[in-house]
Order: sequence, then C-alpha cells, then structure tokens
Amino acid sequence: MRHAGGRNDRPSLARSLVAEGLGTAYLLIAIVGSGILGERLAAGNIALALLANALSTGAALYALIVWLAPLSGAHFNPLISLVLAFRGDIAPRVAGLYVPAQLAGAIAGVAIADAMFDVPLYALSSHLRSGHSQWLSEFLITFGLIGMVWTCSRVRPSALAGAVAAYIGAGFWFTATDFANPAVALARAFTDTFSGIRPIDVPGFLIAEMLGAVAAVALFRWLVPSLR
Repeated sequence: MRHAGGRNDRPSLARSLVAEGLGTAYLLIAIVGSGILGERLAAGNIALALLANALSTGAALYALIVWLAPLSGAHFNPLISLVLAFRGDIAPRVAGLYVPAQLAGAIAGVAIADAMFDVPLYALSSHLRSGHSQWLSEFLITFGLIGMVWTCSRVRPSALAGAVAAYIGAGFWFTATDFANPAVALARAFTDTFSGIRPIDVPGFLIAEMLGAVAAVALFRWLVPSLR
C-alpha cells in the first residue's frame, strides 16, 4: 500500500486523492450492495447472506488494491493512512488529505449502492451493533489489519493485496464484526440495510478501532524493529 513507480511517473497528489476516494467508494458499494442482494436472495438464511457479503467484499477489496495501489497506495482506510504517515511512508499532509477523501468516497459509495437496489438513500440504520463482544471483535480485527499492513507493506508488498482481502473476508466469520475502518463504520450508519450500523453505535466502534491500531503499532514496532 505504497506508491509505485519512480520519481517521474508518481501520480500527482490530486490524482492520488481522487483514486483514494474512488477506491473507498467502490469498497462501500461492494459491502453494502452485496449485503442487500445477498439478503434478498438468501430468503431469510442469514448465514448464506453473510457468506455472499464476505466473498464479494474480499474479492472486491483485492481487485481495488491491485487496481489503485499504483495511484494512491490503496489505503481506503483513515487508520492505514495515519499509521503509514506515523512511520514516515507518506507525508503527514498527504495523510491529512487522504482521510476526508476516504470519508467522502465511503459516504458516496453507500448512496450509490442504495440507489442501485432501490432502497432509500441515506436512511439512518436501525441495525443494532453494540456491546463488549462487538467492541472486542472490532479491536481484534483492526489490530490484525494494521499489523498485517505494517509488516507486509515492507517485507512482502507483493502479497499485501491478497493478504488483506483474505483477512477481511475471513473476518466476517471469525469475529462478531468486520469493519476495521472508521470510514466504513461512519458510512454504514447511513444505510438501513443488511450492512448498516446504528449511528449511536458508531463511537464505540471508532474507539475500538483506534485502540486496535495503536496496540498493533506498539507491538509490531517491537517485534520487527527494522520496520520502524
């Protein structure tokens, strides 16, 4: 999740911001859209709907990272941008601009997904997602994601797209939640569909995600000091 290419072919900041917003929008389209269609086609079978949601999200995430990494680094996640800025991979100013681009893309992606499936645009979600089990899950899924990006982006960059996509897709099943992304959590509050989250539940998720990211950086800075 770093810019590819040499000095002369590196994309401009404006192009990188557009790519980051576009990729985050597509990620939310995949999450919300597959959730809506999966629920409709599953005829009440929640496990089948979740399976469709997980497979579609993982596949889309892999494709998006491979597609847009040369243009923006394919972060699609404010925490990833901030962590890589902390390590010095990108400038703090760039990370500060990436975050609003990601948030705008995520919110736009939710509306597009809702529009494709003829559900109300920007309807606040009524989907309950709260409690210690949910927060623990969100901490763990975020911890793993940030730890993976911290190490693989330097040690195995060619494997990062597949690792992240597989991890997030699997996370739909081995955790009680699978957001690991503040932009995703905030945007999903605006869709009253299978993938939604009540706005009142979002702050708990954001806190758990930030704690997971901080814990991952602290541990992996110690585990692999050469990657600081």
